[in-house]
Formats: sequence, C-alpha cells, structure tokens
Amino acid sequence: MAAIEVSGLTKEYGSVIGIDSLTFSVEEGEVFGFLGPNGAGKTTTIRTLLGFQSPTTGTATVLGCDTRNERDLRSAKADIGYLPATPAFDESVTGSEILDLHARVKGAERREELLERFDPPVGRPVREYSTGNVQKLAIVQAFMHDPTLVIMDEPTSGLDPLVQQRFNDFIRAEQRRGVTVFFSSHVLSEVRRLCDRVAILRDGQLITTESIEALLHRSGKVVHLRIIGEVDESAFEFDGVHDLEIRAVSTADGMSDSDSEHEINGHADELAFRSVQSGSETEVSFTFTGNVNDLVDAVGRHTLREFDIEEAPLDDVFMRFYGGDDV
Repeated sequence: MAAIEVSGLTKEYGSVIGIDSLTFSVEEGEVFGFLGPNGAGKTTTIRTLLGFQSPTTGTATVLGCDTRNERDLRSAKADIGYLPATPAFDESVTGSEILDLHARVKGAERREELLERFDPPVGRPVREYSTGNVQKLAIVQAFMHDPTLVIMDEPTSGLDPLVQQRFNDFIRAEQRRGVTVFFSSHVLSEVRRLCDRVAILRDGQLITTESIEALLHRSGKVVHLRIIGEVDESAFEFDGVHDLEIRAVSTADGMSDSDSEHEINGHADELAFRSVQSGSETEVSFTFTGNVNDLVDAVGRHTLREFDIEEAPLDDVFMRFYGGDDV
C-alpha cells in the first residue's frame, strides 16, 4: 500500500488555482521530494494532504485514510509527523512546556533521544529562540511520537550547515527504520542527497515524477572541451546538443614544452602543431542528451587539450523544467 496516494487533486481559491489535477503516489519507506519555487503549490498540497483544507476536486489518501474523512484522518494522524514551513509556538512558554503539550496529544517515545541529537534550548521561553532553535524544536515535536510517515515543508529552513548535516543523517537513518518521508524543498542539493524520487511542480501542475538518477540521466551531461585550433558551431550541430557555447582563446606562450615535440593528445598532427604555434585554441561547452556514440564521433574529429564530462547540476535540471525547456 502506498503511504500517500493522490489522484486528480485540485484546489481552487475562487478564480485562483492553487494546485491543478495532481496525481502521484509515495511508497512506504520512500524519501520523496516535492520541488518547486515559492508559489508553485507545494504548501497547498501539504495542507490538503493533512486535511487542513478540502480539495475542490480529486482525492488523496494518507496511510490509507481519505483526507476528506475527518474521523479516519484523525486516527491516521497518530502515525504522522508534521513539520510546517514556519513553525509557530506560544512564545510565552518554554520549549519543554511546548513538548509536554504535544506529548499529551500524541506521545513522546523518542523525546529524549531527539533532544540530545538536536539540542534546542528547551528551558528557555520560545520568545528568546533564534529561527534555527525554533526549527530544531519543531523537528523534535514532529518525530518524538515515532511516526511512520513524516510530512515536512522546507525542513532545514533556518538551520546552520552543521545542523543541516545532522538532520540529513537523521533522515537517512529514519528511512532505514522504514519511515516514509515526504518533504517540499527548493534546496536542490538537499533533495539530491536524500531523495529516492522527486516530483517537480510548476504553477500548480505536476511536470514530472522521477528518480533522481533517471532525472539527471534524462537531463544529460555537461561537456567541456578545449580544442587545439579554430572550431565553429557547425562542428557540433547534431542531435542532443543544448546550450552550446564556443569561445576562441589564445595560449599565453604559443606552445608548451610537450607541444614542441608535436605530441598533442598522443598525435603528431602537423595541422594541430601549426595551431599550437599560432596560439589558436577553442573552448566549447554544452549540455548533451543524445547518443554517446555521436558525441564520441564528433569529439574524435578534433585534437583535444582537455575533455571533461560530468553530471548536470540538479539546479540546472530543475531550471530547465521550470523554464519550460524540452528535456
């Protein structure tokens, strides 16, 4: 059974559509990232999943319970942890008193373990907390009753880098225990480290749902070349080349010691040697999504000083989806 099942979920606010016909599922034990910039519909989706608001159309189940059925969803919430984007606590009371209240409602089997791990200053009034300490207190309350599903909205907001790393390690350990994690984020490096799959949301609509590996594979590799001699764009007019950039450069001294022996990339190529003497080189970079054999054939026609190929940064992948470019 899926921990979360969403089908045709739509939420309208008068003439404004918050989310539009979302359909996806989150499997038990999965860490699922929900990506999109502010205003994309991430928080609207989370609030609908938790029953804080009713969908206009469509359905959603959480731990097998229909989110439109208040009684069923109330019983399911005993096994759900929730971390909102901007936690709000009574600032006149201490962190301990906040946790005492949550403990009476839902239990606190893991309270001490989590306090030791995240160390919010629970003896002080919340009004004295920094943003990071409020977030640490919210993390403790979300997990202290040992939920089987945790739903989080921008969970590392306000945390310093060391605490972010501690939180990431904790989430990976929770997954090994079988906990399902659904969280929205725009911190793409965090999503890449933690998630099994991601959904990308744009203007309330689901653009894609894929594994991180499949998303990066489908979105290509970044290729950087430094070619000896002059090259123009026509040399890279083949399927799979995107965002091509070509720049002519001059070497500082015309040629290096190794170049003077005509040994360039293992070739004694006279044409390339003359190019080296004249200091003529070309830097080429592009994103490649095509057949790797085509890439090898094209690159093999040139004499190279440098050839680097790497995975596309997830930030670039996301911006291509959000910008509406074909991938």
